[in-house]
Amino acid sequence: MKKLAYKSIYLAALSALFFVGGCETDVNTNQEPISFSADIFSSVKGKKVAFQGLTNNAVSWSWNFGDGASSNQQNPVHVYSDSGYYTATLTATDEAGTTITKEVQLALDITPYVLLTGGATDEDGKTWRLSSAHSDSDYFGNADAELTPFDGAPNPLPAGIFGAGLGMAEVYEDEFTFYFDGRYEMDLKADNAAFSGLVYQFVADGGASVVNDGGADFGLCTASFSPDNNATFSYTEDSVFTVSSVYGGTVSFEGVSSLDFSESAYVGLLDFERKVMIQEINDNTMRLVMFLAASPDFIGVNTNAVILTFEVVP
Repeated sequence: MKKLAYKSIYLAALSALFFVGGCETDVNTNQEPISFSADIFSSVKGKKVAFQGLTNNAVSWSWNFGDGASSNQQNPVHVYSDSGYYTATLTATDEAGTTITKEVQLALDITPYVLLTGGATDEDGKTWRLSSAHSDSDYFGNADAELTPFDGAPNPLPAGIFGAGLGMAEVYEDEFTFYFDGRYEMDLKADNAAFSGLVYQFVADGGASVVNDGGADFGLCTASFSPDNNATFSYTEDSVFTVSSVYGGTVSFEGVSSLDFSESAYVGLLDFERKVMIQEINDNTMRLVMFLAASPDFIGVNTNAVILTFEVVP
């Protein structure tokens, strides 16, 4: 009789356990369903990007990679052809047809050329102007191999020197736009005048084009100039840059990047030498070395270097 009683108690306890478990299952079944959501995770290596569509209750995924390519996979891998800045977009859809759109900003394999032009997807190009704030590395130099500072000129150049010091504040307004495909535009604003070398202008037309000679003490002026609507530029990286110089005939700089322009185009300073050297460039500023032939005794031969910082036009 005791064994039978113990068995009955055991079965009763087991039944109670199943009953409690069943109640818990019913409670879980009645919980609110997971809501529809979507987000993006991306992993980048060079120009190759692995995307993950982090979604709940989505039934389809539509990706726009920002370069004209697309995918309907949840977790696609895409290789971009060009370095640059891209916006990738995921549109996730649930069973009811509701959609959620998410974006991720990508900066892929950013090279100095992309920093200069804004990249292949920037249809407006990237526009630069001379920085009126200048930097601690802006100065007037000599056209020698060391670009030594020019005696008698402030070093570094103080903020706004071309305005307050030389009366040529208009040179800070001129804008220069570089496009990824090599096109180039110059906007010389209201005065239609280029920041220029004084000797160059006197050789060109006897000085008739000079608008403002406030920088004459440094061989500088502004002069009327008509930009070429079909101008182009070329960018060369890690090369030998050679220009004329009164210090030995020529001077060369090894392992530098440079910009060159079609015949009737220039950047920053218009003089005999249109080719310029890039000393430093980042997303918002670049520093250029522009050469100047400031002596009437050595026509067309560089005597000086003008090292100036440019800033991106917002």
